[in-house]
Amino acid sequence: MSEVKLDLEALEIGPEVTAEQIRAALQEKFARNGNHNEQTWPEPLQPEALHGLAGDVVRSIDPHTEADKAAILMTFLVYFGNAVGRGPHGVAEQDRHGCNLFVNLVGETSKGRKGSSQGHIRELFARVDPTWTDNNVLSGLSSGEGLIAAVRDRVTRVKDGEEEVIDPGVSDKRLLVAESEFAGALKVMSREGNTLSAILRQAFDSGTLRILTKNSPAKATGAHISILGHVTKTELLRYLNDTEYANGFANRFLWVCVKRSKVLPEGGGIVDHSNLIPRLREALEKARRLDVIRRNEEAREIWAAVYPSLSDGKPGLFGAVTARAEALVLRLSVLYAALDGSPEIKGEHLRAALAAWEYSEQSAAYIFGGTIGDPISDKALALLRGSEGKVAKGDLFKLFKGHVAAERLDQALRILKERGLVDYQTVDTGGRPGEYWEAVHGT
Repeated sequence: MSEVKLDLEALEIGPEVTAEQIRAALQEKFARNGNHNEQTWPEPLQPEALHGLAGDVVRSIDPHTEADKAAILMTFLVYFGNAVGRGPHGVAEQDRHGCNLFVNLVGETSKGRKGSSQGHIRELFARVDPTWTDNNVLSGLSSGEGLIAAVRDRVTRVKDGEEEVIDPGVSDKRLLVAESEFAGALKVMSREGNTLSAILRQAFDSGTLRILTKNSPAKATGAHISILGHVTKTELLRYLNDTEYANGFANRFLWVCVKRSKVLPEGGGIVDHSNLIPRLREALEKARRLDVIRRNEEAREIWAAVYPSLSDGKPGLFGAVTARAEALVLRLSVLYAALDGSPEIKGEHLRAALAAWEYSEQSAAYIFGGTIGDPISDKALALLRGSEGKVAKGDLFKLFKGHVAAERLDQALRILKERGLVDYQTVDTGGRPGEYWEAVHGT
């Protein structure tokens, strides 16, 4: 190989490509994705992401649907990761990472065919495990208490020296929440006192859910919760507030850009699942027998090369929503290994995980890359970009119509100045110098 390409071919560990070359290639790639001014639609899903059974499912369904390949793949991974349960998992330091994913499919409009992918995948799993699809795939995110209730523990009390069952609880702790209108959940989370965001973070981190209030003693342990949301970009940027960026809610999700892949006026016909059903059934049976899944030697070499770039912090809102990159890549690699029934993460599993993450990261750059993450800074930048020439700071303050304090505007402008997005000059007015601000050309 004469040059290091910025795709996963560079992750083929061998005598011609060194770990140092891989590291350099990945650093350049992540620097490109981390440019918050670069808002381009993600490049097509790399073929490495279509590894094994997941790839065969995508290729089988793709000709018969207008849904995006990325939507089909991610929906399948979310479904399999929940159906398989808590058995297969990876470990990073003391943290347990199972196969349960949080994924949001993000379309430019409601015509992104986000829901089409789920219909095909649900039908496939219903043919293999109808009890799970009927009872464990639900919708209706509204409160943390409601989520706990869906996977709650058994509750007993001792009365007259004997144990009495107050609530039998839920024995099957697998729950896939498929939310076709995720904007509704985001609106709910913005309400004062709503506990949904905190409980979802607990669900991702440990599966032990509880609210420490006197009036809500219910708890759930060993929960295996996955989220599959559908939302438009406009709704997402409108309702995902700065609190959810800051508290780590957003970076537990894989954000995936999707759009209509083709036009099928007569529909795509019926997908023949006959060859996939026995393979999916066998894959689930094998994966459920797995426990801790660790990287083999080849995967460890790849991981050592990519880990510095994955774990580097990136600026702005893009950095906030991709700050859990290494944990999400680990989960994806565990999931690809489980799909193969493998007790170890091999090179092909990690390469598949990195390809899936690459698409998600580029999606996050497209969705969030044009914003700073500070709402006042974002609004000030938009106002300056929309103005002709320089704007006096006093006039800029008036554009906020009194809804922001002068000190807060000063802070927002400092953030923009530090990022090189705006500049200013002072003008002698005979008294206090005047400040005139403008957006930096090309940003």
